[in-house]
Amino acid sequence: MSDQCADQPEFEAFVATIKTLRSPGGCPWDREQTHESIAHNLIEEAYETVETIEEGDVAHLREELGDVLLQVVLQAQIAADAGEFTINDVCRDVNDKMIRRHPHVFTTTQQADSANEVLDIWDSVKLSEKEQAEADQDKPKGLLDGVPKGLPALMQAQKISRKAVSAGFEWDTLDDVWDQVDEERAELQQAYESGDASAVEEELGDVLFSLVNVARKMHVDSETALRATCNKFRDRWSYMEEAAWNDGKRIEDLSMDELQALWDQAKQRGNHA
Repeated sequence: MSDQCADQPEFEAFVATIKTLRSPGGCPWDREQTHESIAHNLIEEAYETVETIEEGDVAHLREELGDVLLQVVLQAQIAADAGEFTINDVCRDVNDKMIRRHPHVFTTTQQADSANEVLDIWDSVKLSEKEQAEADQDKPKGLLDGVPKGLPALMQAQKISRKAVSAGFEWDTLDDVWDQVDEERAELQQAYESGDASAVEEELGDVLFSLVNVARKMHVDSETALRATCNKFRDRWSYMEEAAWNDGKRIEDLSMDELQALWDQAKQRGNHA
């Protein structure tokens, strides 16, 4: 094992287990897997991990983190079998990256007194790395090329926005960003009044993207905020369904006034404005 992964007997034993599963005489299913065949598993396990974090289920979080680690180690073993790289390389690369992107911790060249300053340093170092990588290339790599298009749209918007800011594309104040939201909302209204469905879709996307910039400017993670709202809505709706059922009714048979009354009860129960 590399220095970065040394003195971790449990980790080494786990890596050995995965190697055995992929070896001749090991598990037929594991031996058949490729990078592509199990790529979706990593996404699924990551989302399940996020769910346990949001639920505060520490015991389940431990299990889900293990499932994420399984996907990482299995992908690394597939790469090792193909002569591409090993889990040692993965550990070494990410360790080097963390040291490089935290000069305020590992060097005396920079200081950071807040989390926001740390993010600025992180983005600045990433941009420098990009410029260095482009020095030996005929065609520079685009600033946004590193943002996976397979990410959920909201997460894409956050990453795209942050990268653009790292290159200096930023509004001066929060009020300026709100002005942009108002401008995009007016364009959405115009598109809606015109009856152009494709224009409405495009302009609505612009409004959502502008709101992501508002969140970033407020130092709020849009994905986390929206997930919290979805969970809050689920909780309130569940209360409404149970209340209707206890009254001998189906929620889909209630009038809008009845639904609004139950919604208000659910809000008061949760002490949410």
